Amino acid sequence: MQYPPIIDLHTHSTYSDGTYTPAKLVELAKKIGLSALALTDHDTIDGLEEFQAAGKALGMETIPGIEFAALWEHHHRPEIHIVGLGLCPSHPVLWERMKDIRQSRDIRNKKMCEKLSSIGLPITLEEVSANAGGEIITRAHFANVLLQKGYIKKKEDAFARYISPGMPGYVEREFLSPALCIRTIKEAGGAAVLAHPTLYGLDLEQLAELCRELIPYGLDGIECQYSTYSPAETKAITALAEHMGLLPSGGSDFHGKNKPNIHLGSGKSNLAIPYGFWEELKKRTT
Repeated sequence: MQYPPIIDLHTHSTYSDGTYTPAKLVELAKKIGLSALALTDHDTIDGLEEFQAAGKALGMETIPGIEFAALWEHHHRPEIHIVGLGLCPSHPVLWERMKDIRQSRDIRNKKMCEKLSSIGLPITLEEVSANAGGEIITRAHFANVLLQKGYIKKKEDAFARYISPGMPGYVEREFLSPALCIRTIKEAGGAAVLAHPTLYGLDLEQLAELCRELIPYGLDGIECQYSTYSPAETKAITALAEHMGLLPSGGSDFHGKNKPNIHLGSGKSNLAIPYGFWEELKKRTT
């Protein structure tokens, strides 16, 4: 019996907050029988060259992507994520956006070090950078250093006591606008997809409002399959996509050991993303 081809359109590597290198991601995807794989690291395209080279070497279809974070200035101002699929990694507009994001992150990271040091937890940007291994610094790297230096007993304490919103070591990051995220993806030749919409604390009416705002900017699709969805949520988001005229997408949001209960391609054993999703989204790329 021949099974339909299965894919994964939302994954992360060591270039953001995953634990697999891009090449190892491709190897795993090939091993488990996926027919195509997208790499969508947070706010970076640095891993795409390795990713595509691995795909070529193994005869695997690799889809260059990214996951942008944006702030929606309505309701409780949720952070939303826009995935770009099939974009051109060498496009100048994409590189310019990466430069802007990197500069913003550098400023924020320096301020967080200063705030933590001011409350009796001396920490340097060099220490955090070393923990990140030269890749994008996230709050998880701050937590690692705080743990290594003995300031906390477990990693979770860093978020609970110091580096979450409202805590003394937290600095709010600067976000791109949803319009700029989508415009960047489209100008770089990709398809723009609203990621994991159930995670934003919005009801279905508010999600529809969000989609109505994003569609004129060029939004192409929405994730109808995702690791944390219940069957009812999958059904509701799929119906929303159909109602709004958006193409379905889906992905595991695989992070390796950083999300050990989520598996590549299958999520929490609840995913079977058909290749047809990518076939339709690919028509929106240039």
